[in-house]
Amino acid sequence: MDFEKLRDEMVENQLVSRGITDSRVLHVMRKVPRHLFMDESTWYTAYDDLAFPIGEGQTISQPYMVAIMTELLALKGDEAILEIGTGSGYQTAILAELSKDVYTIERIQALSEKAGEVIKKLGYSNVHLKVGDGTLGWPEAAPFARIVITAGTPETPEPLIEQLSEGGIILAPVGDRFSQQLLKAMKRKGKLSKEYHTPCVFVPLVGKYGWKAD
Repeated sequence: MDFEKLRDEMVENQLVSRGITDSRVLHVMRKVPRHLFMDESTWYTAYDDLAFPIGEGQTISQPYMVAIMTELLALKGDEAILEIGTGSGYQTAILAELSKDVYTIERIQALSEKAGEVIKKLGYSNVHLKVGDGTLGWPEAAPFARIVITAGTPETPEPLIEQLSEGGIILAPVGDRFSQQLLKAMKRKGKLSKEYHTPCVFVPLVGKYGWKAD
């Protein structure tokens, strides 16, 4: 399969056509091999416009959702980012291309290990992985200029707000267990200035400040 051609088609048909305009985001979406973050048996679907199961009840987000979340973070390249929900590691790799450091937390060890292997194989040295409750954040590495939550949450976890730097941006799918809306918030004088974007559906954020495990 010509994965490079498939990535080009994905960017044109799924991203540009839907209003993604950040040239740096479009560049890395063309560059990062999404298929490597999926099981080889599913590579033929890797650049389709859909989320896909990756095991453990989790999914790899559709390319458009990865792109719009990345664009909303408005990255300049010098940020330390906290990602809650490593999952497959695909979003992690996209962020690693566009920032200084990515600190990413996954509650399921098997997924963290698998993502870590692919990230290492691709040569990213600015990714720091941790297994644990993402709703508690990573206080030892705080503050963060950007925080992105890649799971649906009833509200923005308070520890993450505390670990966001002044003027920083936090992005989260906020709603119930079955549907959310993408919230972008900027921290000003300790409070969040909020704006809502596209409707979305993510797996639930499980943790002390999220949903309880089933």
